[in-house]
Amino acid sequence: MEGKNEQRAGLLQGIGAYGMWGLVPLFWPLLKPSGAAEILAHRMVWSLAVVGVVLLVLKRWAWIGELLRQPRKLALITAAAAVITVNWGLYIWAVNNGRVVEASLGYFINPLVTIAMGVLLLGERLRPAQWIAVATGVAAVLVLAIGYGRAPWVSLVLAFSFATYGLAKKKVNMGGLESLAAETAVLFLPALGFLMWLAARGETTFTSGGGAGHGLLLASTGLVTAVPLIAFGAAAIRVPLSTLGLLQYLAPVFQFALGVAYFHEEMPPERWAGFALVWVALTLLTWDALRTARRSRATALRLAAARAAGRTAGAAPAAAAPVPPAAEAAGTPESRPATTAGCPDVTGTPGAGK
Repeated sequence: MEGKNEQRAGLLQGIGAYGMWGLVPLFWPLLKPSGAAEILAHRMVWSLAVVGVVLLVLKRWAWIGELLRQPRKLALITAAAAVITVNWGLYIWAVNNGRVVEASLGYFINPLVTIAMGVLLLGERLRPAQWIAVATGVAAVLVLAIGYGRAPWVSLVLAFSFATYGLAKKKVNMGGLESLAAETAVLFLPALGFLMWLAARGETTFTSGGGAGHGLLLASTGLVTAVPLIAFGAAAIRVPLSTLGLLQYLAPVFQFALGVAYFHEEMPPERWAGFALVWVALTLLTWDALRTARRSRATALRLAAARAAGRTAGAAPAAAAPVPPAAEAAGTPESRPATTAGCPDVTGTPGAGK
């Protein structure tokens, strides 16, 4: 029951995270005339301030010492911080330069990139439907490259960077708040140094870009960044990566709708064709994932029923058949309990401890 509650909480946290990311393109244009690099630096600095306050209130500091004593986990945190910096910065630039639709494409193809990384990096084997989906995704990128007149590099960088980030978060296996605090701590000094450099050159917009209101908006990037990332980090350790892959569709759907309906970005026929191929690939992935999950559940139920039937069948003869006195005296196998005389020990089988 506790496991189901954890998964349910993780599912809600994942929905909340991707829903907020889907609407965030409405926020970044409010920060103009600040450039993408300055906005990114403020995200890093103010995110650490936000999570620091939360940790102070919750008095959750013990994990810091444990993390410092684990070089491998610390290296993964540093890698996650590096790739999310690329993702953050490029996404801000794309939104503020009229490429919301192209940015949304990055998150549409992210599940396909995650699958490709599983094959190339982890040696995973794909099912036929997954191969078809990946091939369709590659075809979509080619069609979009023709439509754009260039490779959709914004989409590809966003997809690969966020897929790498998700993989690192999964391996770190820390709470959402703690992992975000560690990542922003890694990013804090470089970001603060950059902001101080801008101030020394008189190029900062924190105080001169639009008064106190603009400064407050830049400071609020900490909340805009921290809240969905905390939710994502919490979801990443509670639900399977495949479930996170399905939830990822929420953010690009919202972003694509905003790009077309709100920002009025162009969608020529070849671009619609490319996106249609991506959606076909995602439909295949979703269908395959749901079918596989149903089969896995059915198999688990059959195995559980078989184990229960085996235990019942093995226990009945032991209770009904009398033990020969000679065997009892000699301590032969007939005098032992049925679970050790003729049946396998079930205490070490999967699921036996639940």
